[in-house]
Amino acid sequence: MPEILYPINPDRSVPWNDIPSLPIRKELHHTIEVLEKLGDAKAALARLHGRSAIIPNQGLLINTISLQEAKISSAIENIFTTDDELYKAFSDQNTESTGASKEVLRYREALWSGHHYLKKTGQFNQEYFIQGFQVIKQTREGIRPDFLNTTIRQGGSGPNAGQVIYTPPRGIAAIKDKLDNLVNFLNNDEKYRIDDILKMAIAHFQFEAIHPFRDGNGRTGRLFNIHYLTNKGLLDVPILFLSRYILDHKEDYYAGLMGVSQRANWTDWLLFMMRAVEHTSNLTFHKINEIMSARDSILEFVKRGDRKFRSPEGLVELLFSQPFTKVKHLVEAGLYAENTARDYLNRLCEMEVMEKKEIEGHHYYLNIELYRILSA
Repeated sequence: MPEILYPINPDRSVPWNDIPSLPIRKELHHTIEVLEKLGDAKAALARLHGRSAIIPNQGLLINTISLQEAKISSAIENIFTTDDELYKAFSDQNTESTGASKEVLRYREALWSGHHYLKKTGQFNQEYFIQGFQVIKQTREGIRPDFLNTTIRQGGSGPNAGQVIYTPPRGIAAIKDKLDNLVNFLNNDEKYRIDDILKMAIAHFQFEAIHPFRDGNGRTGRLFNIHYLTNKGLLDVPILFLSRYILDHKEDYYAGLMGVSQRANWTDWLLFMMRAVEHTSNLTFHKINEIMSARDSILEFVKRGDRKFRSPEGLVELLFSQPFTKVKHLVEAGLYAENTARDYLNRLCEMEVMEKKEIEGHHYYLNIELYRILSA
């Protein structure tokens, strides 16, 4: 009788309180196929890291790429907002946004609060996951209570829609025990010597299988992916478009998760995650290059114009920190007085660098090139 390398979930309708503890057996991840794809993912991520690290003002990337990551991760959960709605909400940070835009901005807030939390603590713990969930959902809840009969059901409208495809472990004690095992696996690199990208992929499955919260587990798990890469120094700041690949291959993502729990198919899951890292590292790398090129080109264009701008470098830098700019942004940054700021923005509209939009009685100035790059 062949040795069982990974015990599967025997009954999808029964809570899987016996999720195998980490680490998984080396035979499940140390294969030629997985290691070859891991090499591609590592090379692409290293190139992205090298490119982003030499940019003097990483705020250019932080406010733009991380905002898109927040939008895309939320879209995986069928929370949709348009670019205009999202950029408006972000530029109006001191006022209360509503609906889907508000949900997306919560995700972005969690992206940054989690990043700073790990900078401070240096390690993952249960509190890290709980805080991320609480920021995303704007709740004070923690681990889901014992009485919840949580199940994962088949989506869509096909013949299997609504059927139970997975039941996560039940009971606070059991969930906390599994989370303790997960954070120990993440923090103990001496005992668990696995490449960081592979470790992230394994841990992401484990978190989603534990499913510790009433809601928001998918977004919390995707936050973790980026936070783990930055915590291990593979990125300086959380700017990877990782959710883009998951959204574009949503069915494969969920099939990969089910493949592990139902058939112990770790190979397909790990290959999916390696492809996701490789593809989105390349995508983010090219977007950074486009953003930097557009910024430099517009700065040169503004400098050589007939009508001169005071502090053109600071002006253009701020215009690339987010797609929608308001007069008050230039004033609050200490660049110009209100009248000068308004005059300069209107002048940039005449030069076709910016486009003026009136939304709900307020004026916004759209950076046309940045908007195009981020929307592609």
